[in-house]
Amino acid sequence: MILSSMTGFARAVGTTGAVQWAWEVRAVNGRGLEVRLRVPNGYDAAGEVARTALQKTLARGQCQLSLNLSRPDAAPRIKINEGLLAELAAAVARVPRPEGVAPATLDGLLALRGVIEAEDEASTDTEALHRDLAEGVVRLVTDLVEARRAEGRQLRAVIEAQLAEIGRLTRAAEDCPARKPEAVRARLAATVSTLIAVGNLDPDRLHQEAVLLAAKADVREELDRLAAHLASAADLLAAGGPVGRKLDFLAQELGREANTLCAKANDIALSRIGLDLKAVVEQFREQVQNVE
Repeated sequence: MILSSMTGFARAVGTTGAVQWAWEVRAVNGRGLEVRLRVPNGYDAAGEVARTALQKTLARGQCQLSLNLSRPDAAPRIKINEGLLAELAAAVARVPRPEGVAPATLDGLLALRGVIEAEDEASTDTEALHRDLAEGVVRLVTDLVEARRAEGRQLRAVIEAQLAEIGRLTRAAEDCPARKPEAVRARLAATVSTLIAVGNLDPDRLHQEAVLLAAKADVREELDRLAAHLASAADLLAAGGPVGRKLDFLAQELGREANTLCAKANDIALSRIGLDLKAVVEQFREQVQNVE
């Protein structure tokens, strides 16, 4: 009976040796499931572990997954790549120097990328770091699922209220005085009388046409389908799980029936009910877009 939203945020942090790490995931609405990954170089394997965990747990949504690493307490140690520096110096010596061009200097060579490297004095057990990152993924996914469920509980209350209002309006259309047999009969009789009074028309044929028009304007079928769709929506909410796509389909069907009811309405009161119904169905459709 759990309903989940597709939006949520979770963060899992930890420290392994000199490394502080933080997993973050942000989830928003999506037609399917997509996990976009951003991790530092050398940590692709850890990222794939996290991606797989999300794919096994979630059904829909776009997820932005990232891993951040830092060594705030590690003192940097400067190291000169002497091999690279020697190769650069030898290459400069071999290349003829054009007239007017100053010779290469040591400080210029040291400024080249890769010649000077910064290393952290503190070391970290790589195996321990990857183990801790994997444990962090478990916490991350658990917290994201709970965040999406918490929002899902709020969504459920809103959706149930909207379905209740759709049900109320459906019953109001069912009980609308304009649909009573005597009201329909009176309107048809008035129409036939007016047509007979203005022309030499066959009363029997007019009555037949009026009956056919009344049958086409009857909204009994639309009301029955509205009630059936409401029952299906209630069943989906009771079942829970990833039912967002099915609720979205029902929202489209509810909108279709509301439009047809408005088109068939031959009375101001029924038209107003139909317009109110369309407005609530549209609100319902917008909310179910957020359901997983």
